[in-house]
Amino acid sequence: MNVRTEIRDGKGIITICGPLNAEKVDAFREQMHCWMSENESVRIFVLDASEMDYIDSAGLGVLIALLKRTTEHGGDIRIAQLGNKARTVFEITRAFKIFEIFETVEEALGATE
Repeated sequence: MNVRTEIRDGKGIITICGPLNAEKVDAFREQMHCWMSENESVRIFVLDASEMDYIDSAGLGVLIALLKRTTEHGGDIRIAQLGNKARTVFEITRAFKIFEIFETVEEALGATE
């Protein structure tokens, strides 16, 4: 798994490439905590899932933990471009009730706060 990060219009964009599963969650969590700490002024994050080909319960768990941390600091995490396999996991677990899910990164960036 590879993760790309950028800041656009004061919002963080996190692109996950490859699976977000039990094998990868510790490295992903650490990378996100470091990046978020380095960019403390960023409150809104968009997770671009267009290149995330798989997510399991451990991956979903780390996203929920990041959402909790972000909301405690007055922010939010939005998810964009969720593929069919990942969307199924979100539907089965009802995670779509926890996260705002958008069709595109641009829609997620433009949503009102």
